[in-house]
Amino acid sequence: MLTELRISNFAIIDQLELNFENGLVILTGETGAGKSIILDAVQILVGGRADTTMVRAQSKQAIVEGTFRLMGNERKAVHEILKAEDLLDDENYLTLSREIKPEGRSIARVNGRTVNAAMLKSLGAYLIDIHGQSGHLSLLDTRAHLGLLDRYSNADSALNSYRTTYKKLLTLRTELDELRRLQKDAQSRVELLTYQAEEIDAVNPLPDEDEILKEERDRLANAEALASHAQETLALIDEGNPETPPVTDAFGESITHLAALAKIDPSQAEIHERAELILENLGDISRDLRLYLEKVEYNPSRLQDVEERLDLLQNLKRKYGGSIEAVIAFGADASRELKTISTASERMDELEKEEKTLLKTLSAHGKKLSDKRKAAAKKMSKGIVSELGDLRMEAANFAVDFKTLPDEKGLPLGGERVAFDRNGFDQVEFLLAPNLGEGLKPLVKVASGGETSRMMLALKNILARADEVPSLIFDEIDQGIGGRIGMVVGEKLWQLGREHQVFCVTHLPQLAAFGDQHLKVEKLLEEGRTLTRVAPLEKDARLLELAQMLGDVGEGTLRSAHEILQAAQEVRKK
Repeated sequence: MLTELRISNFAIIDQLELNFENGLVILTGETGAGKSIILDAVQILVGGRADTTMVRAQSKQAIVEGTFRLMGNERKAVHEILKAEDLLDDENYLTLSREIKPEGRSIARVNGRTVNAAMLKSLGAYLIDIHGQSGHLSLLDTRAHLGLLDRYSNADSALNSYRTTYKKLLTLRTELDELRRLQKDAQSRVELLTYQAEEIDAVNPLPDEDEILKEERDRLANAEALASHAQETLALIDEGNPETPPVTDAFGESITHLAALAKIDPSQAEIHERAELILENLGDISRDLRLYLEKVEYNPSRLQDVEERLDLLQNLKRKYGGSIEAVIAFGADASRELKTISTASERMDELEKEEKTLLKTLSAHGKKLSDKRKAAAKKMSKGIVSELGDLRMEAANFAVDFKTLPDEKGLPLGGERVAFDRNGFDQVEFLLAPNLGEGLKPLVKVASGGETSRMMLALKNILARADEVPSLIFDEIDQGIGGRIGMVVGEKLWQLGREHQVFCVTHLPQLAAFGDQHLKVEKLLEEGRTLTRVAPLEKDARLLELAQMLGDVGEGTLRSAHEILQAAQEVRKK
């Protein structure tokens, strides 16, 4: 449930901090005072669209922040989302915030850490269900009807079984479509793959072969220069010339002198040891150079072979990926695809048989799911008709219409094929007959604003125990509803508040009298600017507000307001 809401520089709200209680929270006030703006702020908080016009004039940013207490069925789902993103701080509370900049940038935060707006929307789906003045879109959107019915029917187990098989079928059909695509242009594809695989196999490239050959080519191309440098180095180290003795002889004589030096002054022994090590290294260098000279050869024939091999490898690299590793991988993939094509017909036969089996299994799961829905629909219809009767729509009738759509690739059902998706094959729509003698028609086409409001209220009462969203918001649910049934609507909302936290913006005193918490929203003018203020109402202040909602405050309206409060109290006691 939403426990705290903090708003700053949002539309006509400069600074506002609200604390909400359990049960039915009523917001009243004159039109334009800011009641719906508060609900707009909540909608933005849970991922709604942020508009720059919401930033208060001359402000750097608008900020909305809310604290939610996790105490019901939503707790587990919210925890899973938070843990997946490493955002879980407190297991019992969650803080969401949204900053809106005048230039259009919006910043969303969860528990103080920056996230994208989609994350707020994901979390918000488990926290708040908002029904605004736009005609209760969840009822007027036929795509939402199936979800509402499933929540009531508690069909999770049947739906999960169906979706498991549905996922297997999708995977199988993906493979089958790919094999059909391959078979469609198999002949030309086989010719191309065969040519590519044979070309690569004929060269048979080895990992890093091109780099090894380049080094060999450099040695062969520069054999004379390499031999000359090695021989000159050996001559200087071991042979010398008439003017200069060999390096090893000269250095050997130096070591003799250093040995004598170290014998007299032991502190210089380390220099003598280093000199001996250098002489030893010179011997190693000489030996390695002689071995190297034995390998250096001038071989024009081998050089030509290496150049030709490098050309072949370069040609493959240019065609198949730019490196030897990519060429080898391309050849392996071509061979695998050839094998797949060669066995495609056999594999397609297997998959088509498996597809038929899965379709039968899925059809059985879909039938079971549909039967569960239909049974629940009858029960839900009776409950809604009863609720509508309480709401002064005694003659109204309600039903859930089930249809299927033909599809030649669909599920086998009763001798025909029907369209299906991850939710089954049922096409569901809510039907309503508002008045006696009228046939059932799509709710979208026949319900007036007031009837839609009452339908939403009836449905919410029916779904209350199945609905896991802890907080419900109704913005002017009394739209189109007169004072005669205001008490009944208030009672229904109050009952709904036993299962949920319910926010309601209303102009009906009969409805407002049922609030567990009553907040008055006022618009003030201070220093030439419009401001919104919210004050909790109790006792006399609440009585005065109800009287004002009835008309000019006087003895009559105060007495009526008192009677309304008393009547609401009596109903709640029952």
